[in-house]
Amino acid sequence: MSLIETIKTKAKKDVKRIVLPEGEEPRTIAAAKIIRDEGLAVPVLLGDPARIDAEGIEIINPETSDKAAGYANELYELRKAKGVTPEDAAKLVKDPMYYGIMMVKLGDADGLVSGAVHTTGDMLRPALQIIKTKPGMKVVSSSFLMDCPNKSLGENGLLVYADCVVMPNPTAEELAHIAVSAAETARALCDIEEPRVALLSFSTKGSAKHELVSKVQQATEIAHQIAPSLLLDGELQLDAALVPEIAASKAKGSPVEGRANVLIFPDLQAGNIGYKITQRIAGADCFAVLQGLAKPCNDLSRGCSVDDIVNTVAMTAVQAQ
Repeated sequence: MSLIETIKTKAKKDVKRIVLPEGEEPRTIAAAKIIRDEGLAVPVLLGDPARIDAEGIEIINPETSDKAAGYANELYELRKAKGVTPEDAAKLVKDPMYYGIMMVKLGDADGLVSGAVHTTGDMLRPALQIIKTKPGMKVVSSSFLMDCPNKSLGENGLLVYADCVVMPNPTAEELAHIAVSAAETARALCDIEEPRVALLSFSTKGSAKHELVSKVQQATEIAHQIAPSLLLDGELQLDAALVPEIAASKAKGSPVEGRANVLIFPDLQAGNIGYKITQRIAGADCFAVLQGLAKPCNDLSRGCSVDDIVNTVAMTAVQAQ
């Protein structure tokens, strides 16, 4: 069974309610029908019912919803210290994105998926303002779930890459939090019982001296403090992280032992390049999720397919479990 099939099976076992703010968008409507028919989640579409042909699927119009006033009051209380007025809040909740985020915040939905029309920032901004990060977590980041044809890699071909989308140049502390979040993602979505986390660099165990290397070394120390029981090591070159024979010579005594299944890239350039190389050259299937928020909200590419939306909703549902 492929990774995404495993995730869909998990989603069906504890069905969650997922809100789709871009409810008038044709791919989103088509995806919602598949999600409903396959029992992956209970989809909720936001928008004008007159523009949405989706019989049997709940449609909510934020402009006329009887919950809008209550959401506006809650939003005002959450954001008044930041200068939001009651009038501002009443206007904001008529925006499907803010309405959907408030649904998740108040438990009227278990998660949210958007991005077919909106940018990452359009969703992440209100999510950070309203849902905020998990307790103890400093940053929101991303993981790519890589399902590789080469089953000798990672966990029977499964690898988690982070961060490849959100944080351009994380500090050592932020990098440490990304590592801990990615390990949680590996457990939740990939059924990896024992995440083995490698913080990557162009150096292995001090083989090079540079401020970029020092950042990864510091991040490794901080990650050990945050999650002392986590099997984690750094700084490691990619081959020392993935190949036991090379790890034995370059990183003797490493707890990862050249069998990493979670790879933490030092910055966004490296992460983005790395996942695309693995996808295009190694032929891996890849699936992106956000991590670190108190409740799951996930982003799509604006060029996404119907299948991409379906898959992301399934992953969001499993995160909500």
